[in-house]
Amino acid sequence: MKYMMLIHHDDAALAKANQSELWADYAAFNEALAKAGGSSGVRLQPASAATSVRIRDGKTEVIDGPYADTKEKFAGYFTIDAATLEEAATWAQRCPSARYGTIEVRPIMDMGQ
Repeated sequence: MKYMMLIHHDDAALAKANQSELWADYAAFNEALAKAGGSSGVRLQPASAATSVRIRDGKTEVIDGPYADTKEKFAGYFTIDAATLEEAATWAQRCPSARYGTIEVRPIMDMGQ
């Protein structure tokens, strides 16, 4: 089954991290993930660059910033093909951003293709 690992991190905590060490950890993680058949991931620009759109009662609202005002922001994602949720969660534990926020693991719906 395919799983998505959604990265939510605290921008302030991540900014305090040793950047060369963080990116070396990410290079190792990406290499291991690729060998396991996962994607190398997609990194997003900071939440401050976001625009949120919603329609309520037929009226469109366009809002600067992320949908939710929380400490941890959605930062990117990876995918992995894993036999079980536990295996996918083990990959999430290896993600360097797990030290600076939360990695949400979610099964990708099989649309019968």
